[in-house]
Amino acid sequence: MMAIDYTTDEGKVRLLISDTDESDPIFEAAQITAFLSFYSGTSKVKLAAAQALDVMAVNEVMVSKVIHLLDLSTNGAAVAATLKAQAAALREQVENEDYDFDWAEISYDTFTMREIIEKESMRNG
Repeated sequence: MMAIDYTTDEGKVRLLISDTDESDPIFEAAQITAFLSFYSGTSKVKLAAAQALDVMAVNEVMVSKVIHLLDLSTNGAAVAATLKAQAAALREQVENEDYDFDWAEISYDTFTMREIIEKESMRNG
């Protein structure tokens, strides 16, 4: 397997979800690419990572459940809750990111409306 390139979107998603074992990754590259394809914009890496964590949580509950065997016990529900909390934290970070200010213009008459439309077309090319 190739080394993970953390400068790519796929590598950043892997880093956020702790999928950094190059010899035994949790998700295949195509799966990470699919998570990224669900979203667009500057926040897509965090949202894709949140989606991947949600999938990991569901898988953990389905596979592990709560198991007690001799002195060993696992609690898939607790692990899933932790993964869901991390996914929620990533989504909250996206919601709290600062965005650039956009302009709002008000038209009081036909002349102003024409001027707004003309300037908008000049800005957009």
